[in-house]
Amino acid sequence: MVDVFGVGVLIIGRSGIGKSECALELIMRGHRLVADDLIHLERSPEGKLYGYGEELGRHMMEIRGLGIVDVERLFGVAATRERKRVHMVIELSDPEGEIEDRTGLEERRWEALGVELPVKRIPVTPGRNLSAIVEVAARNFLLEERGLKAAKELERRLLDKMREDGPCI
Repeated sequence: MVDVFGVGVLIIGRSGIGKSECALELIMRGHRLVADDLIHLERSPEGKLYGYGEELGRHMMEIRGLGIVDVERLFGVAATRERKRVHMVIELSDPEGEIEDRTGLEERRWEALGVELPVKRIPVTPGRNLSAIVEVAARNFLLEERGLKAAKELERRLLDKMREDGPCI
């Protein structure tokens, strides 16, 4: 789990798909690690979901090929957080899986402890910059929280244009 531009992002996916490497790249880009591998989730009385790491391995990550690294000592205390509200979920998936909606009009949800969160499914392929995609997802989440939804705006523009041009023959 990472804090990206103030947005709590829970990264999920199968073992070995690159969750920790994506989180490490985000940390190197100035974002903050909340927890790696074992993430405790807790529901607040207000119905918000919060995540935090196991105390024993707090702020440590396993990077395949390197082993365990201490993020707080490597990058400084500003690279970590103790606890963060979970705002959205990023699911890293194998490229063979179908992406049903490429426009972003369909809103997929992920549920934990009775709290539903938006989820974005991102296929992992060689050469893809996952950390940049997660940053864009967090920025887009912030815009959507303000009511600015790019896919809905494009849909509105297309419908207006079709009404303006009339029926096609």
